[in-house]
Amino acid sequence: MREERLVTSAMVWLPRRERDSHKGDYGKVLIVAGSEGYTGAPVFAAQGALRSGAGLVYLGVPRGVYPIVATRCSSEMPFPLPDAPEQVVERARGCDVVLAGPGLGRSPWAQRLIFRLVEEVEGPLVLDADGLNALEGQVERLKARTGRTVLTPHDGEFARLAGCGLPLQRRVEQAVQLAGDTGCVVVLKGHETITADPEGRVWRNTTGNPGMAKGGSGDILAGMISSLLGQKQLARQVPCLGELVAWAVYLHGAAGDTAAARCGEYGMLPDDTLAAIGGVMQGHTQGQAGPR
Repeated sequence: MREERLVTSAMVWLPRRERDSHKGDYGKVLIVAGSEGYTGAPVFAAQGALRSGAGLVYLGVPRGVYPIVATRCSSEMPFPLPDAPEQVVERARGCDVVLAGPGLGRSPWAQRLIFRLVEEVEGPLVLDADGLNALEGQVERLKARTGRTVLTPHDGEFARLAGCGLPLQRRVEQAVQLAGDTGCVVVLKGHETITADPEGRVWRNTTGNPGMAKGGSGDILAGMISSLLGQKQLARQVPCLGELVAWAVYLHGAAGDTAAARCGEYGMLPDDTLAAIGGVMQGHTQGQAGPR
C-alpha cells in the first residue's frame, strides 16, 4: 500500500547549528552545470545551495563560459571543467554531494560526462535538467547505481526519461513507478510537487505558486536539495532520503511564497526567491523565530 503524506510547516524543523561546527559539517557540494547561452543556471543552483546552508560549493562550468560565470560568483568557487570526464569524477569523489545538469546542454561531451558520473560517483547524486535529458532511453544506467540518487524532472523531462506521453495523467502513480524502476528518489515538479521514493512513499508539497514558473526556479531547487543532503546534522535528524528531499521542496516553495507576497506573482524573479530562503530557513530552525 502506498504511503502518502502532505508536507506542511509543522513537519520541517531544522536543527540549530553546533557552536563548534565548521564548514565541513555542512557539506562539500560539487555542481556541474552551464553552457553557452545558459550561464544563469549554474549560478542559481550554486546560490540555492549556499543560501540553504551548504558549507562549500564548487561550481564546475565549461571553459568557454567560465569567465562569464566567475564574474557572478562570490561565495561560490567556480572552476573550468576539464575536457576529460575522469578528472571531473576524481573531483567529485572528494565531495559529499554532486549536482549535475542545470544548463549543461545536450552535447555528446555532456552526455559522456553524465554517464561517467552516474557510473562512478558513489555518493549522493542529484540529476537535474540536462542531467536527466542525457539519460533519455538510458534508465538502466540508473538502476545499476549503488549510491543514493535524486531525479528532479518537470513533466517534459519526466516523459522523456520514463518513455511516456504528455500530459501526465497519473502524476503520483507515475512518479512512484519511476522511483521503483530506477531505485531513485523522484521529484516531479509542478503544482503540489510530488516526491516519491523507491519504497513507494510519497510526499505531496503544499508550498509554491505560479510566480515561480520562470527560468531559474528549478535550478535553485536542485541546489537546495543538494545542500540539505550534504549537511550532516540534517542527515542524522532525517535519515529517510525522500523525506529530506521533500523538506527541500517545501522550503523552496515557501521562499517562493515569501517572494510572491513581496513582489507579486507577475513581478517576482528567481533572485527574489533566493533572497527569501534565509528567512524561511530561520523560521524553521529549532529555538529561533523568524518569518515563515
